[in-house]
Amino acid sequence: MSIEQNVFIGIGSNLDDPSYQVNNAVELMDHHHAIELTAVSSIYQSAPLGGMAQPDYCNAVARIATELSPWSLLRVLQQLENENGRQRGQHWGSRTLDLDILLFGDLYHQDPVLEIPHPGVYMRSFVLVPLAELEPGFIFPDGSEIAERVARCPATPINAVNE
Repeated sequence: MSIEQNVFIGIGSNLDDPSYQVNNAVELMDHHHAIELTAVSSIYQSAPLGGMAQPDYCNAVARIATELSPWSLLRVLQQLENENGRQRGQHWGSRTLDLDILLFGDLYHQDPVLEIPHPGVYMRSFVLVPLAELEPGFIFPDGSEIAERVARCPATPINAVNE
C-alpha cells in the first residue's frame, strides 16, 4: 500500500470490558486492508466527560497511515464501532467503542459530520497524554507543541492501565 497520510485515532470504551474493547479495536484496525497501524499508546483510564454517572473510560491513541480520505476513514471507523455493539444515543453517554479521527496530517476541516483536528484534541488529557507518549516532540498543525498542550491541559486524573 502506498501511504499518503499520517493519522491519529482516539480509541475509547467504558462498557463490556473496556480494556478488551480498546485492544480489539487496535486489532481490527491493524487487519483492515486500507489501514496500516504504525504505533499504539498505552491504555489510560479516566473519568467520563459530561458529568453523567457511568463507568470510567479506557482510552488510547493509535497512529495509522492510510490513503483513505477522511470521510472514507470515518465510515470505516463507524463500521468498526457498529460491529462492536456501539449504540448511538446520548451525547457523552456510555459506549462499547468510540473511534475518533483526532488529526489527519495537517488537514483543517469542519462540517456538520467531521471536524479535523477533533474539537477536543487540545484540551483532553486522555488524548494528549497518549499522543505525547507516541510522539513526544509532536507539533500540531497550528504550530503548538505537544508538551505545551499537555502543560496547559485541565488537570484531569488519568492513570495508565496495567495489562
